[in-house]
Amino acid sequence: MKREMNILVVGVGGQGNILFSKILGETLLSAGYDVKISEVHGMAQRGGSVVTYVKASEKVFSPLVDIAQADFIIAFEKLEALRWLEYLKRDGTLIYADYEIPPISVTTGSYEYPDVEKVLKEIGVKACKVEIKKLLSSLGDARVQNTLMLGFFSKFLSVEEALFISSIEKNVKKELIEINLKAFDLGRRIENM
Repeated sequence: MKREMNILVVGVGGQGNILFSKILGETLLSAGYDVKISEVHGMAQRGGSVVTYVKASEKVFSPLVDIAQADFIIAFEKLEALRWLEYLKRDGTLIYADYEIPPISVTTGSYEYPDVEKVLKEIGVKACKVEIKKLLSSLGDARVQNTLMLGFFSKFLSVEEALFISSIEKNVKKELIEINLKAFDLGRRIENM
């Protein structure tokens, strides 16, 4: 029997979390799961919040993940990690990038960008921070944040690495396959935090 997984992938428009979810969904299908994906990307083109729900199990009936039901939240931006935190199960895991995209309320001075690490520590959330800026600079291409995060996340799943690689090769542009595979491999080599 396949373990049920409820996953939220969150970020800001343009960070690639929809492609992340597509690759993840196809990988889980190849591993024998029934998979449902739903995305919400209202003002994504204007730097707005983007969330994708990925559910996988023997049989999935609804693509949505309820509050306090996510096994994992993968956040491509720190504030988005906080915004969606209520969806994480008590024993769930938050994986987040150390990337900040200040919203307009912060850039205009109305609010301060919160100390995300302090908040997570105070709440006692099981969290893994991925130092994405440093890792992306070693690759020389910031556009592969999504596959780097996928590489790191893949270590939490009992799914063959080859299935992820095959899905990446099918879903990214031919000229970007090599850099995306490098990013995925780099993500897999990050030590669990």
